[in-house]
Amino acid sequence: MLHRRLSPVAEERVGEVCECVLDIVAALFNVSGRELRETRRSSTSVTRVRQIGMYAAHVVLGLNMTEVGRGFGRDRTTVQYACHIIEDMRDDEEFDRIVLMTERITAAAFRNMELR
Repeated sequence: MLHRRLSPVAEERVGEVCECVLDIVAALFNVSGRELRETRRSSTSVTRVRQIGMYAAHVVLGLNMTEVGRGFGRDRTTVQYACHIIEDMRDDEEFDRIVLMTERITAAAFRNMELR
């Protein structure tokens, strides 16, 4: 699969969008934004919150996995894995409600914003 390289301005914009998504999930789940942004391995709960953020950036905002990876400081395959895990976990009704709430809040936060 060939991905076109974003212009420096568009890439910066994607980075800012991902930073906002990280801030949203940090606030929603009462997790330190610093912890979410760390590059070293995190606890399972912090990792799960980050995965929900990646999922929202990809599914709700339509960013491709490479863009989400760059914005979250992770590899595209990490984003792919995160989205797969979140989709599988949505079979649990309570978890699905949590993800749905996150999707709605993320969509509302970016409602009037042109991402490209």
